[in-house]
Amino acid sequence: MELWFSEYQSKNVRFSLRIKDMLYSRKTPYQFLSVFETEEMGRIMTLDDVVQLTTRDEFVYHEMISHVPLFTHRSPEKVLVIGGGDGGTIREILKHPVKKVHLVEIDEQVIEASKKFFPSLSLGFSDPRTSIFCEDGIEFVKNNKGYDVIIIDSTDPLGPAVGLFSREFYKDVFSALNNDGIMVAQTESPFFYGDFLKRVYGDISSIFRFTNIYTAVIPTYPGAFWTFTMGSKSIDPTAVDPGELPDLDTKYYSRDIHKSCFVLPPFVKNIISK
Repeated sequence: MELWFSEYQSKNVRFSLRIKDMLYSRKTPYQFLSVFETEEMGRIMTLDDVVQLTTRDEFVYHEMISHVPLFTHRSPEKVLVIGGGDGGTIREILKHPVKKVHLVEIDEQVIEASKKFFPSLSLGFSDPRTSIFCEDGIEFVKNNKGYDVIIIDSTDPLGPAVGLFSREFYKDVFSALNNDGIMVAQTESPFFYGDFLKRVYGDISSIFRFTNIYTAVIPTYPGAFWTFTMGSKSIDPTAVDPGELPDLDTKYYSRDIHKSCFVLPPFVKNIISK
């Protein structure tokens, strides 16, 4: 008998993967967490039946949400990650000479599942520069300041993550950043969530001096074409010279990608300008 996992990426679109084995399934205090072994995409983690990562393509998301803002800043020392309990973003941040990384993940069981089933992502949890806080990221940002870069590595704007996409939250993020600080958030697919992208872009651009959308291709996310929205207090990310960036051990991110990812297709420009 065939076993399939299916995610409804919209009310009319379903994405399915053939499953080899179910490795883990549990209702946490916040969401339903599962880990599967698949035929095509390796090991996957889902939350409330939505794919969060696969071992085959996770590097795209984690490299792009991390290296673009960190190299835009050029000298980050203290970085905050809100969400990101799988550890992939932490892994990429620690490739930079940062001094402190704070991870704020509301669901401790996501962290524990990643340690057990995704060791290639969670290895940064044991780095002495990493501190982990299992609490509400919205409240944490209100009470902690002095960050060079804040990365909002959240799930979709549903359930426990919905407050991470509000204008009030972005204002608190602004206050938590240093004068040359930068924030970035994952902001969904322009194909399926254009209205959402427009709202978030408008909220962030009303607070930060520079607001820019950049993109990446992530096969298992809705539409496969994904956006990130960056807010910067003083640094224009499009003025960064990629030729001056150092090399890193990456699979997707590169100097050329850093420059080209800010070039938006006309339909995305129209979404945020109409």
